[in-house]
Amino acid sequence: MRRFRAARVSLPRWARNAPHRLVYASNAEGVWQLSSWDATTDTHRRLTDKVTGVRAGAVLPDGSGVVWFDDHDGDEVGRWVVTPFDGGPHAPLAPDVPEGWSTGLALEPDGGVVGVATRAGYEVWRLHGARTGTSADRLLVSEQPLGVDGVSADGTLVALSHTDHGDSLHPTARVVDRATGETVADPGGGDGVTEVPGPFTREMGDERLVLHSDRSGRMRPEIWQPRVGRREPLRLDLPGEVSASGWWPGGRALLLTHDHEGRSELWRYDLDAGSATRLPTRGGTVTGARVRDDGPVWYVGSSGDRQSEVRSLEDDTDHVLLAPPGERAPDGMPYTAVRYPNDEGGEVHAFLALPAGEAPFPLVVEVHGGPMAQVDDAFDPQVQAWVDHGFAVLQPNYRGSTGFGKAWEDALEGNPGRPEVADSRAGRDHLVADGIADPGQVVLTGGSWGGYVTLLGLGIAPEAWDAGVAVVPVADYLTAYEDESPDLQALDRSLFGGGPEERPELWRDRSPLTHVDAVRAPVLIITGENDTRCPRRQVDRYVDALAARGVPHEYDVFDAGHGSLAVDEQIRQTALAIDFVARHLGTSAAER
Repeated sequence: MRRFRAARVSLPRWARNAPHRLVYASNAEGVWQLSSWDATTDTHRRLTDKVTGVRAGAVLPDGSGVVWFDDHDGDEVGRWVVTPFDGGPHAPLAPDVPEGWSTGLALEPDGGVVGVATRAGYEVWRLHGARTGTSADRLLVSEQPLGVDGVSADGTLVALSHTDHGDSLHPTARVVDRATGETVADPGGGDGVTEVPGPFTREMGDERLVLHSDRSGRMRPEIWQPRVGRREPLRLDLPGEVSASGWWPGGRALLLTHDHEGRSELWRYDLDAGSATRLPTRGGTVTGARVRDDGPVWYVGSSGDRQSEVRSLEDDTDHVLLAPPGERAPDGMPYTAVRYPNDEGGEVHAFLALPAGEAPFPLVVEVHGGPMAQVDDAFDPQVQAWVDHGFAVLQPNYRGSTGFGKAWEDALEGNPGRPEVADSRAGRDHLVADGIADPGQVVLTGGSWGGYVTLLGLGIAPEAWDAGVAVVPVADYLTAYEDESPDLQALDRSLFGGGPEERPELWRDRSPLTHVDAVRAPVLIITGENDTRCPRRQVDRYVDALAARGVPHEYDVFDAGHGSLAVDEQIRQTALAIDFVARHLGTSAAER
């Protein structure tokens, strides 16, 4: 509980024309909320008081207010609003823009653009100012997913991600004229390659931006000049995935994040020299980084055993930039990288955290969400809670995870669900064979896509698991598809290679509800009342099926959406899971 309650802060964002005015999020008062920070006076002021929390915001270019997305009790449907920088009631940024799911926001001094998705389609709106109550008009409309990624420094160009080629797994970039909406440049798409925009330079009259492409087999940044059609790959000799986090002032150097096997580091790439220099950040994982106009690099770093910190790096001097109030989180057990065969010709990378004492231990196999995500060497109070109670915790980067090359990431196309179960099962078997895990005390758990894999795994490999804990899961895929957000419907069609009417047998086979008759392990399911990613109705149907078959289970519904930003709720859910497993497997109950 001390690890959950230890205050944390996000990487601050600053106003373009007033860089001393910043915003960050913090859980210091029990729920993630936004605070403004005037760096000249070191004045901090909490701005939001939303019951379900607010995790991210941006400062208007002139520093007069903070923009954040106000949804309906965690359902992710709402609109962008502005709270004055010095506090006060919030009001819509652009009342003309309809409510919906956000698909991006980019601001510049004279306006910007907003992306929104509704059941009717996708829209990009042009703002005629950057202030509360600004007017707006519709710039673009699309039936396919369309997102806003950035605006050039002079406000004339807008960078978008689109899927007009019909493949939501591999979006591609487009740059349009902000005045007319006409396309300036579009690399194309449709060949299974992802090419998405990165940041523009911050120099007036300089229209270069970064283009991230995985055409080489790993994600790599290029310098893109859209009006002249020029693309210039960076000369990099790094083994992992690389992304550009920002530009140094003057536009002659890029801040790069190199992500390799679940750990990351920062590099400075000098465009004139064509060479990269590693920056001396602390080990583990960098979860965000930005370059200030006055020189320092601000970043957030942590490791599996160490709480995240917001730090500043300048001239090889690295120090804490923004220390949250109160006690630091107690250190946890470190993560060890392991690899094991998945019995299908591949090798799975995973992180393993072990408790004190002698093996064999009860084992938690925690499946990450996504699936287009990965497990990093980053601090997670929930993982450490399991370890505190005597469990070994294995977190596999199963097929479909990012960070391990394009072939690994694309392995789920037309084949979702079963590869993730196989890779998780192989990790369980590997640790049992090595004497680390007790074969009679193995828990499969995960949230979101990890919750889906948990329920599917309990049904298609029932002999491997002794208990399951699924949080905000997909449980009945056909019903979930009917109710989920438009972006996820498009993503699922690409993942399955067609909609339910086109590939009905595959959709039925990969739905956990289809395999509920085989479930033997007791299962705890936790879901959000207002979730639009993994909606409640389909979870209710699965729970009803468990009850009809007499499978031991518990069902908990919390009052938020796809997860909770409230510390007490996170603690409650973790204790609920630990106690559920304790009742069925005889392990330690949650300590309070």
